[in-house]
Amino acid sequence: MEKFLSRTQNPKRPLPIIGETGSTAASNQPHAKHTRVDIDPDDVPSDPGLRRRITEYDPNDQDRVRRVYLQKGPCQPVNHNFPQTTINGRLRRFNPSWFMKYRPWLEYSIGKDAAYCLYCYLFKSQNEEGGGDAFTYEGFRNWKKCEKLGSHVGGPTSAHNKAREKADNLLNQKQSIQTSLSRQTDRSRMEYRTRLNASVEAIRFLLRQGLAFRGHDESLNSRNQGNFLEFLKVLSNNSDNIKDVVLKNAPENHKLTSPDIQKDIVRACAVEISNLIVSELGDACFAILVDESWDMSYKEQMAIVLRYVDTGGRVVERFFGVVHVADTNAVTLKATIKAMLAKHGLSLSRLRG
Repeated sequence: MEKFLSRTQNPKRPLPIIGETGSTAASNQPHAKHTRVDIDPDDVPSDPGLRRRITEYDPNDQDRVRRVYLQKGPCQPVNHNFPQTTINGRLRRFNPSWFMKYRPWLEYSIGKDAAYCLYCYLFKSQNEEGGGDAFTYEGFRNWKKCEKLGSHVGGPTSAHNKAREKADNLLNQKQSIQTSLSRQTDRSRMEYRTRLNASVEAIRFLLRQGLAFRGHDESLNSRNQGNFLEFLKVLSNNSDNIKDVVLKNAPENHKLTSPDIQKDIVRACAVEISNLIVSELGDACFAILVDESWDMSYKEQMAIVLRYVDTGGRVVERFFGVVHVADTNAVTLKATIKAMLAKHGLSLSRLRG
């Protein structure tokens, strides 16, 4: 069944670094072309003073970058030896106790000796008022006025709290669009697998019993829609999982019951059976039985049967296939037999009789 459920795997690509240490040219080029990148948490710069602006990332990558930063948490080098700065004739410096007071969002840049807000950096819009760029890109350095840290938070509708709410929503997996799409895709894949397995089981039964697939009237009002559809009804009546995804409960364009789908599955079964016969034959010698077989349109066909001794010492005969031939002269039949055997890796040198 795996051949009907193709899986594709994305080839691994090198993970580029998201941001360059000490680079300020990017921030001065807001209209630079965005390029898609692979987001690696280990390559994301932690120092808030060395980060790229969120708007410089491709729009399709911005939420992924935000999620990485939120999972890493704010940059808080508690054991750093914070330098002193002269402000109004007095030495001032960043107080590490502020990390505990404003733990969820306060960040410190060692490179720029400045404080930043993680939430506002990730989510604050340039059009929103309040605080300017002091806690987002420029950095806050006025250590004398530490009350600015509290006023930055503001009221329930402040830019900071709006940004915090956006961060909470992004981390909430149930509200993630990507998670919802992934869940929907997984459910669709499971339903497709169940629907396909039901069709394959019905076809395997009909092939084993040598029964016709189609009915004279396969309309919805028909009392007998043919062996294939009627057997699907039997399977669905005995399993709620199948009943929920087949026939009238299946998508209109994805029922897996059309004649073309039936023929595709029959061809796949034929290939699997032929491969099994060749595998059972192995390197042993074999004989063939050939006979003509006309179809309904009176086209000349040749039926081929392999005769060989299996590993248990029993003589077995396996139907190997039917091939259309233009005529029945010896040259045409020999070429057709040789081509069919070669298709399955069988050589005429192993033919006996």
